Amino acid sequence: MVFSQPDRYISLLTDFGFKRVFGSEPNKRLLIDFLNTLLPQRHQIRDVTFKNLENLGATTIDRKAIFDIYCEAENGELFIVELQKVKQNFFKDRSIYYASFPIQEQAQKGEWSYELAPVYLVGILDFVFDDHQNDPTFLHIVELKDSYCRVFYDKLKFIYIELPKFRKTLEELQTHFDKWLFLFRNLPQLYEPPQSLQEEVFEQLFEVAEIANFTVAENRSYQASLKVYRDWYAIEMTARQEALEQGLQQGREEGAKEKAISIARSLLGILDIETISQTTGLSMAEIEQLQQQ
Repeated sequence: MVFSQPDRYISLLTDFGFKRVFGSEPNKRLLIDFLNTLLPQRHQIRDVTFKNLENLGATTIDRKAIFDIYCEAENGELFIVELQKVKQNFFKDRSIYYASFPIQEQAQKGEWSYELAPVYLVGILDFVFDDHQNDPTFLHIVELKDSYCRVFYDKLKFIYIELPKFRKTLEELQTHFDKWLFLFRNLPQLYEPPQSLQEEVFEQLFEVAEIANFTVAENRSYQASLKVYRDWYAIEMTARQEALEQGLQQGREEGAKEKAISIARSLLGILDIETISQTTGLSMAEIEQLQQQ
């Protein structure tokens, strides 16, 4: 009997793993390092302060908006980092809605010039947008532009990473950003840190992500989070398979119908309508319509 080897490292795509690595004060260096791979050199951040994850909105609905990670850089820039494991209808709409909270909370009482700090929403997606299926680009940086494609407002940015499109192997990794995405996709499959990932920041990541270092309570929380992730993944794969089978069946039925129509056309003028109907399985009304055409 062959026993599979248990994972040594957690999955960053679980809620527990994502927040353990990126959402805690002791490990914020990891979050800073990852965010800096998404920012231009002139906007690199040195420190962040974690803010209240639950939005304190004006209405009951607003207060139910809970962010995965919400932080402020030392220069005042605000970051919302969201991990989205399964495809969700209107996720782009949700992004706009979430980005509105750090904008609104900047309002000041009394005299105020309306000057706003920059807001970034980073979406790490374990799915591909429907309208991007045939686009190999996996990093999308979205800004508000005018009709001439000039940046109209540079303080609001949406950054989306479609992880399923990233398929580089260890040997193909070139940039620091590549290495982060590789770890997002493959960390649980590693049994020891690869040579190409033996950098100081990743050494901290491997230590934080090693399951053997967990307390009993932490391990229990991680296993529960892993089960939720696997259940969601199984549901999505089942839905995809059912959709594929339904499409194939529909294709077979449409193919058979087209073949029957072709045969019926060839028999028009040779056999009567009733006989053609019995031969092809088409209704007499369908054959009469072919006859008219």
